[in-house]
Amino acid sequence: MSKTRRISCLAAAASAIALAAAACGAPEEEGDDRGAVPDDATDCANYEQYGDLEGETISILGSIRDTEADEMMEAWSYFESCTGAVIEYEGSGEFESDMKVRVDGGNAPDIALFPQPGLMSNFADSLVPASEEVTSLATEGWTEDWLNYGTIDGTLYAAPHSSNAKSFIWYSPSFFSDNGYEVPQTWDELIALSDTIAADGITPWCVGFESGGATGWPGTDWIEDIVLREGTDVYDQWVTHQIPFNDPQIVTAIDKAGTILQNPDYVYNGTDTISSTPFQEAGYPILDGNCAMHRQASFYGAMWPADTEVSETGDVFAFRFPESNEGDNTMLVGGEFVAAFDDSESTEMVRQFLASELYHNARLQTGPWSTARQGVDPNNATTPINVFATEILTDPEVTVRFDGSDLMPGEVGASSFWTGMVQWADGDKTSQQMADDIEASWP
Repeated sequence: MSKTRRISCLAAAASAIALAAAACGAPEEEGDDRGAVPDDATDCANYEQYGDLEGETISILGSIRDTEADEMMEAWSYFESCTGAVIEYEGSGEFESDMKVRVDGGNAPDIALFPQPGLMSNFADSLVPASEEVTSLATEGWTEDWLNYGTIDGTLYAAPHSSNAKSFIWYSPSFFSDNGYEVPQTWDELIALSDTIAADGITPWCVGFESGGATGWPGTDWIEDIVLREGTDVYDQWVTHQIPFNDPQIVTAIDKAGTILQNPDYVYNGTDTISSTPFQEAGYPILDGNCAMHRQASFYGAMWPADTEVSETGDVFAFRFPESNEGDNTMLVGGEFVAAFDDSESTEMVRQFLASELYHNARLQTGPWSTARQGVDPNNATTPINVFATEILTDPEVTVRFDGSDLMPGEVGASSFWTGMVQWADGDKTSQQMADDIEASWP
């Protein structure tokens, strides 16, 4: 790291779990795969447009911590050394509550990295709209799907930051090859493959919903993936409550998830272990040949044991969650958005930089990360799974929708939806009962 940098990263205790980060699928640690900052990022000529910011300090608050925070700060270190600015970053394990305390107390950070668009909209009255320059960079860099999530009541407030590809299913390439299994392209093919694997004496699926105080969130991703593949219109109406949570289309989607998650022949160690199995370790039996598939986001590439080769020809890799309708090309996503509470010139320059191709290419190379920023080279990513994710995320032909629970009110997306998935997985509630209860909790 540059010796001229003066950055503070106030990490919360390692045992604490940031509920918002968990819902988005952000891991605590991203491993030791840091790469070199690219030459473009080290050339001060590329920062002249941001001016002389000597003596200016810009505060950023986010939910990103530990190794991942270090890698993020490395990516903006040359912005600091070349412009003279100081970026003070604080990573919080209680981001949602901390933001409210800060803003209510008149002590908002200059910039916040919001992992939930729904949470960001709660602070719209305090946010600074995107300038013409930031709007131009955002429009150049992201598809309309992404821009919509940084927009509140027709006004763009935030350009995206990182992006996670969530519609992934992990598997062993060698296990598939050795047994003549092909990666399924449709839901029907996925079920047929699951039946074949079960008939061959291997459990098709590893599943785990346990995540401390956020237990249940991995289950919400299953429902979101299935609803999204029934149709983007249905998905959009569902997450915005234009149709109720217990709409027959949603109950049908929950039942569809149940064809896998409530099938005792499909789930490793039985369906009654789903809610108690830690999601971080749930996929590990794939390595021993004890199960064949595990549904989890691209970030899961950093959660395999250290000696695991994560690549298309390695121990494990991922394929895309199959489509239900022929011709669809969808991806469930998560990520953060760069919103500002301060309208100073220095904050504006940081916002512009964080929306730039220069920053996103640099961040790809400072550690495992993926982005939807158009113009980056996906091959700059430090791991094969992040190359794969970035290729998908930067493809303008892919229709993306943000994690539904992160768009719903907190009483639902970070509460009743989570607990409902546990009750359903445990067999205590039917799909209809779960959906009815969640609908009743909607504020």
